[in-house]
Amino acid sequence: MHFIPNFSFDFSIIISVLLITAFILNLVFGFVIIFLERREAGAIWAWLLVLLFVPILGFILYLLFGRQIQRKSIFNLDEEDKIGLEHIINEQIKAIDDNNFEIDKPEIYNYKHLIHMLLYNNSAFLTTDNKVKMFTDGHDKFDALIKDIENAEHYIHIQYYIFKKDNIGKKVLNALEKKLQEGLEVKMLYDDMGSRKLNLSSFKKFREQGGEVASFFPSKLPLINFRMNNRNHRKIVVIDGKIGYVGGFNVGDEYLGLDKKFGYWRDTHLRLEGDSVNALQLRFMMDWNSQSTRDKMRYDSRYFPDVESGGKVGIQIASSGPDEDWEQIKYGYLKMISEAKEHIYIQTPYFIPDLSFLDAIKIAALSGVDVNVMVPNKPDHPFVYWATYANVGDLIKAGVNVHIYENGFIHTKMVAIDDEVVSIGTANMDNRSFVLNFEVNAFIYDEEIARNSRLAYQKDMEYSSILTNEIYEKRSTWIKLKEGIARLLSPLL
Repeated sequence: MHFIPNFSFDFSIIISVLLITAFILNLVFGFVIIFLERREAGAIWAWLLVLLFVPILGFILYLLFGRQIQRKSIFNLDEEDKIGLEHIINEQIKAIDDNNFEIDKPEIYNYKHLIHMLLYNNSAFLTTDNKVKMFTDGHDKFDALIKDIENAEHYIHIQYYIFKKDNIGKKVLNALEKKLQEGLEVKMLYDDMGSRKLNLSSFKKFREQGGEVASFFPSKLPLINFRMNNRNHRKIVVIDGKIGYVGGFNVGDEYLGLDKKFGYWRDTHLRLEGDSVNALQLRFMMDWNSQSTRDKMRYDSRYFPDVESGGKVGIQIASSGPDEDWEQIKYGYLKMISEAKEHIYIQTPYFIPDLSFLDAIKIAALSGVDVNVMVPNKPDHPFVYWATYANVGDLIKAGVNVHIYENGFIHTKMVAIDDEVVSIGTANMDNRSFVLNFEVNAFIYDEEIARNSRLAYQKDMEYSSILTNEIYEKRSTWIKLKEGIARLLSPLL
């Protein structure tokens, strides 16, 4: 007679221990979310619901997506550089406070309070000698970028959230490698999650030729990244300290409209000349030093050359991230919306802002300002799409004109007001860009650039449909259900 052990009792004990452990962990994380981390009430309730209804999975999701970065700056400057920057900022703030802001362009003088806010909150010093070229098509943008890389004489600093080694990626990389062969300094920074198919071995030839490369918040374990929620979404290129690029385009074939799922890719990117390039250089330097374990960048006059651009465009380069106390780019958007007197044009692929942002837009529309919002009709993230659709639907009753872009996918992040000020960059109108990711935007004070941004929007209207209240109210019960779930999760999206 054989003895067959009974494991049912032991198994039940194991299950009980796991459930009790999950319950205790949920309590601990709930306590942390409520009492120790600074979050908005919507995000607190959303995470508490996740931890309550999916205890074990919720615990894993919190580890990957829920933890906040410590609110101390991970981006540091040498003391000498910091003193020099603070001197510039304090001089500009004092000039505004003393009403000694002698600027002959009304687009700058009339928005001195917006300039003051970005100076105070973000050290986004104002420059007024810039030339700006705006790209709305990926082919034009990459043609110009590669040409500028080919003409570089000293160094190239390049940073993208997504960099793919597909056709356009290889073309850009080949151009960089040729400059390495000529003896130029080339540094590349990419985001580890955005460019998840890349690793340092992907740049073997690039590094062998002297190129330097680093990834932002790299994964410590395969397929697991505990900073999954805090990504560097910035796109910056600086060439010789004379030319800078910033905007929405990443590097990949889909940004040339070659992805069958999305079709034509509509985005906006800027090519800058003038002292605003120094601000992009400073931003790249801080981002690079935060991740590079070796080869830290130090102040060098060749990184900040004196350049006569011949331009007269006013620009502030503002950045934001979860390490900061202020949601700078969001505040910039809100200040623009509140100061608009005639019209507002907003383009964004994701429209999931908080109530303060939605209320600001409603107030502007109800006050008689012509408010226009354009979002895509093709979702690249389903929950994000339905949350976006629910939010724009909510604006229609306040008189906001909502346009649904039908000609492929619109990825532009743009706010333009009164043909005077426009903000273009990497920050979407959502909680992720405002609170969780590291972003950078150019706030531009110039009648021509602001007008061209409005005209580009109005050109896109030819490829868009209008979402009326009648159309929105006729949506199916299934769509309403998806919107409801998306609204519930929107603080986490």
